[in-house]
Amino acid sequence: MSHIATSTFFRCVAIACLAITSTVNAAPAVPKWSLLPRPATASPAGSGAAEIADGAVVSVRGAERQQVQSMAERFVQRVADTNGLHLRVATTGASHSAITFDVNPSADIADEAGYRITVDNGGILVSARTPRGAFYGSVTLWQLLTPPGWTRGAPVEVADGVIDDRPRFAWRALLLDSGRHYQSVADIKKLIDWMSLHKLNVLLWHLTEDQGWRLEIPKYPDLTKIGACRKAMGLDSELTGSADLPYCGFYTEAEARDIVRYAAERYVDVVPEIDLPGHSQAAIAAYPWLGVTGKRPSVWTDWGVSPWLLKPDEKTLQFVDDVLDEVMRVFPSRYISIGGDEADKQQWNASPEVRAQMHKLGLANMDQLQGWFTNQVAAHLIKHARTPVGWDDELVAGATLPASEVVMSWHGNDNERVALAAIKQGHDVVMTPQESLYFDHYQSALPDEWPGPPPAATLRQAYDTVVIPNGASAIEAQRIIGVQGGLWTEQMPTFAHDQHAVFPRIAALSELGWSPSSAHDWNGFLQRMPAELARYRALGIDYADSAFAPTFHVTATANGAFQIELSNQLAFGTIRYTTDGSDPTKQSAPYAQPLTLPGSATLRAATFAPDGFELAASRTQVLNETTLLSRESSALATCSSQPGTRLDGSRPAQGPRPVYSVDIGNTCWLWSQAPMDGITHVEMTVERMTWRFGDEAADAVVHHKASAAGEFEIHADSCTGPLLASLPLESAVQANGQIHLDAKVATPAGAGVRNLCVFATGDPRDGQWALARMAFSK
Repeated sequence: MSHIATSTFFRCVAIACLAITSTVNAAPAVPKWSLLPRPATASPAGSGAAEIADGAVVSVRGAERQQVQSMAERFVQRVADTNGLHLRVATTGASHSAITFDVNPSADIADEAGYRITVDNGGILVSARTPRGAFYGSVTLWQLLTPPGWTRGAPVEVADGVIDDRPRFAWRALLLDSGRHYQSVADIKKLIDWMSLHKLNVLLWHLTEDQGWRLEIPKYPDLTKIGACRKAMGLDSELTGSADLPYCGFYTEAEARDIVRYAAERYVDVVPEIDLPGHSQAAIAAYPWLGVTGKRPSVWTDWGVSPWLLKPDEKTLQFVDDVLDEVMRVFPSRYISIGGDEADKQQWNASPEVRAQMHKLGLANMDQLQGWFTNQVAAHLIKHARTPVGWDDELVAGATLPASEVVMSWHGNDNERVALAAIKQGHDVVMTPQESLYFDHYQSALPDEWPGPPPAATLRQAYDTVVIPNGASAIEAQRIIGVQGGLWTEQMPTFAHDQHAVFPRIAALSELGWSPSSAHDWNGFLQRMPAELARYRALGIDYADSAFAPTFHVTATANGAFQIELSNQLAFGTIRYTTDGSDPTKQSAPYAQPLTLPGSATLRAATFAPDGFELAASRTQVLNETTLLSRESSALATCSSQPGTRLDGSRPAQGPRPVYSVDIGNTCWLWSQAPMDGITHVEMTVERMTWRFGDEAADAVVHHKASAAGEFEIHADSCTGPLLASLPLESAVQANGQIHLDAKVATPAGAGVRNLCVFATGDPRDGQWALARMAFSK
């Protein structure tokens, strides 16, 4: 699925700055409970605590001892790795255990995935009906042992009380796209570990794409021999080492089974997705008879929506049945996803054979033909006692889906209209709106924000996701079986980027899926985030701090000084700063009001929780004579008024990889109210990027070139206003990486402040120009 959306740009969320306090009242001397997701009920005692110190004994009793023993050993290892306490699992029943896991199928626990934690003078007891419930109890207990401000290796006091907990939804999922970019088995296992610690229980594994078929199917070896490799275009060549080496990767059946086994031990169900009939160009590249034209396409190197669909005939359906038979042998999940999204039907419409088949079946249009095809596939799964899962696109088009199909609703616009329609048609629905739960979307407007499509999906937006569509009755609401985050990887080539995209937004997803609606409380969630971020750090998760990171608003004052306002996206935490170039610490000066600094200074700011935990790493603002005369692309508007896409540039020999804000297909930027008095010169840093934006080509804007190679032009007032500067691109067209351009500026007399339009001439489909920075000088 390719989702470069153009809906409302991220809304800046402003709330009052909050002190971090516990959601649970405990004795003052006892560290407060800080649990995420929030339990169904948490009832602290008025006083008392259990101390857990190095060497404390953990015992297991009750049913399914071997399974629970293995879970307890993983719990002890997790505590050692993160907290530094070395607990000991008793091999036989211990009479004086500090922690006990007790599984009793007859226990008075509300759900088979539920648990109860009791803390009193007898220690800590985790009770559950099943090993699954005991596992979720162990996750909460681990959080109790990593309270706000814990010290590694030091004893932890856990306040007395009782926690009764169970999940709200049965489907609490993260989608992982391995089609666009391949992740190693080891990295997928890490992701599964971290999902389970958020009480997520479904990994929807997107295994087939236009850009790569990733699962071994022995009966059709060319699916991976041919379909798992694409030409290394653009930044793919950095991953392969050369543009001449293809980008390849697939999972053997043994590797897939290993991932399924590993996930099951952590109570995560791996649901495979074989996308049909669209997103199938790699399959058709392997076996051209699967397509409509009879021609063999290449495995796609673009992003977007490909027109290569599977041919809707009996031979293709036999292929699909064969593939699904193999998938069912590898994946024991009750659910199998068959996709159904973004099926561009231009090839079907152009095919006399497909049109004749549509009429023979008595169907009115190609959407109905896709519905027929999907029904054949779904029937095969149902015959084998599996439940089909698919996307909501056909409902958007007004067609129907198989009655038994679970619908993943990603069109969250119009007050969840599509999800509501699916419910009313009797489908079970998983809510996964792209507007808030697509984690490939970038998270802020910070200059150093990582790549991703627009609009921004902030932490607050993720937490505020509408889970029950407005207008659903109480009975209809029961059709919502869960929520799902989407990790689409067009612009995420590395696991480091995956981590940055998923965390901390997965914390919001976790609470949406697990906690009761009555516990939904943004302020309480924020108060629990510092402890959660500390756990991420202890786990080695490279999370995004975008929501907490300081931003700088700089204006000029008299006498050449600057006034600087500091803020962050959530108005949360204490921003501390330095002016001597050093990184701020928890002892640095707190920001309380706008700062006035001289014309030459280096301001650094970072955000801290009340206990001194660093919520966001320091950011830097250099103040000098060029500060107000320069802009990075992230600080410029697009000429279309749509939010830009953030794109990675080529990795330089030294320093961080650049990230650009680009309106794909329209290489045009606006600088509002630029100070132009006395300006005589301009410098620009630009990079030409490989065009691989698929269906975005239809909307490309071509600016007239004054020379064969083209140029960057700067115009005053509008894009057709007076030409202030032209920067030829002849020396830059064949270059790799960033290029520096400069030119004289023909500033009109009495310029003052002017609105500027900056664009690259030529056709962006021949190479998409990105602007890193432009700076004027006098």
